[in-house]
Amino acid sequence: MKTKYYKKGEEIIKEGMLSDCAYIIESGRVEVSKKKPNGEKQSIGILKENDIFGEMGLIDGLPRSASVVALEDCSISIMTQEAFNSLAQHNAQALMPILKVLAKRLRATLQLVEGLQDGKKSSSSTINESI
Repeated sequence: MKTKYYKKGEEIIKEGMLSDCAYIIESGRVEVSKKKPNGEKQSIGILKENDIFGEMGLIDGLPRSASVVALEDCSISIMTQEAFNSLAQHNAQALMPILKVLAKRLRATLQLVEGLQDGKKSSSSTINESI
């Protein structure tokens, strides 16, 4: 894997761009965000050392679902599609950390959706409590 360095404030991933690799943070912190329909930025979360992002692009090749910006100077390893495919063929067990991240994020999304659905059924004021 290749290591790339990003300065504080530098954009690593732009929402909507084509994706073909994943990133593993060696040092530093990044912010993941999405654009709301009105154009405002909505922070989704902060990732730190050893966290993975951009992994969905390795699996589905679809455009990026969020933007990622360095909150401080970062050192980040880049896993290419070729490296991912090689691991899948020769050492599938090595893909478990990525699969666990995907499962964890899917569960969190499902909980959020359930909270939003429950909030709509009872009262809109409970939506903020579910997030």
